[in-house]
Amino acid sequence: MTSPQITPSPTADPLPRRRVLGFAVGSVGNGVFGAVPGLLLLFYLTEVMAVPAAAAGAVIVAAKVWDAVCNPVVGLLSDREAVRTGRRTRLLLVGALGLPLLFTALFTSPFSSPTAALVWTGLMFVLAATAYSCFQVPYIALAAELSPRQDQRARAISWRIVFLTVGILAAGGLATVVVDAFGGGRAGHTAMGLTMGALMCATMLVTALSTRWVPSRPGERVLGPLAALRAARGNRPFFALLTGFALQAMAIAVMLAGAPYVAVYRLGDYSLTTVMFACVVGPSMLCVPLWAAAARRFGTVPCYLAALLAVTAACAALFPAATAASAVSVFALLAVVGVGYAALQLLPLSLLPETVRADAVRTGQAQSGAFTGVWTAAETGAMALGPGLFSVVLAATAFVSGNVETEVAQPASAVAGLTFGFTVLPAVLLAVSLPAVLLYRRLAAAHTREENDAS
Repeated sequence: MTSPQITPSPTADPLPRRRVLGFAVGSVGNGVFGAVPGLLLLFYLTEVMAVPAAAAGAVIVAAKVWDAVCNPVVGLLSDREAVRTGRRTRLLLVGALGLPLLFTALFTSPFSSPTAALVWTGLMFVLAATAYSCFQVPYIALAAELSPRQDQRARAISWRIVFLTVGILAAGGLATVVVDAFGGGRAGHTAMGLTMGALMCATMLVTALSTRWVPSRPGERVLGPLAALRAARGNRPFFALLTGFALQAMAIAVMLAGAPYVAVYRLGDYSLTTVMFACVVGPSMLCVPLWAAAARRFGTVPCYLAALLAVTAACAALFPAATAASAVSVFALLAVVGVGYAALQLLPLSLLPETVRADAVRTGQAQSGAFTGVWTAAETGAMALGPGLFSVVLAATAFVSGNVETEVAQPASAVAGLTFGFTVLPAVLLAVSLPAVLLYRRLAAAHTREENDAS
């Protein structure tokens, strides 16, 4: 059964383009922070600062666990701000100003000792994740408040995904280029942190300032954390959608963490990390409008399922291609992943505001911040577990950490393990997410039938 089609409301005007773009451009900063640590932080710790893989992965996961705890709290604070002021601007500004500074510090350890560098990086990652929550949670909540028209909300989210992929492309392309241009190692990563921090600051500030017009009215009162969770339990489509999305985010995070290792130890050139990233993000950016059009024509959920199956198959096929060190085959399959990845970002995020608004009809209490806090917590937790899982694979297969001054010969088990972690492990996670998406389809269809019967 197809998902309900997007139908405009005749009572609201279309959103002006400047407002849509002002909202969407902040996703460049989101894309940078979501992708750069996932792509480079584990590699930076193990290959530049000589931190053992297991310890590096544990610190990354611990920082993101804090982020997962923090996000629901920020969601409630965002709703409380909206009750008092009718806006979510102040938290957006806190994140837009704080995150770039902390991101730069993340890759600028003043210590040479691996242990001290690990502690510094963990602390900066916790603080950066907190600042990111202050921006990301109210930002996603705005998506349900931009317009009463579903087609206009979908239009804004489509542009948001376009800018998100721009940020991810900058993360995978520009970040690694800057690292190489400044000689790699600690100096290269410091320069990269400054460059990407400036990009985040500029784009996120634009969104924080240009969305002040959006009215945020979550209701006369804001529920506490436990009460909000109890109220949300009835929104079963939301949790089914969230489960599938989180597993898919984890799969992509595993691939991000593994890309530099495959570039170095399978393809023989670290600079190919940029090419691998471009092969994913380039097609992803181009395909966003195509997936949006396909969703209008065939339904959002059927397109979501088709993309999920395609990405799962492509990840599985990457294993023999990477094992054979066939760069052309790896690039081609990553392009297929990129085509599907656009849908895995766009379509669940298009469905999210509708589950939030449907819950407001069900309960009479709009809690956009609370729901998006839970969503962001699950997403960031999944993005953290991705590098953590990959580091477990490295540790289990006897990967040897080192630094840029000393070339390390990896045992065959480690090379096989990093290849498995980059290909088969993401394919398994994507396959496991399929039942959750199918459950969402069934629950959403049942909800639609109930609404039709009631009317």
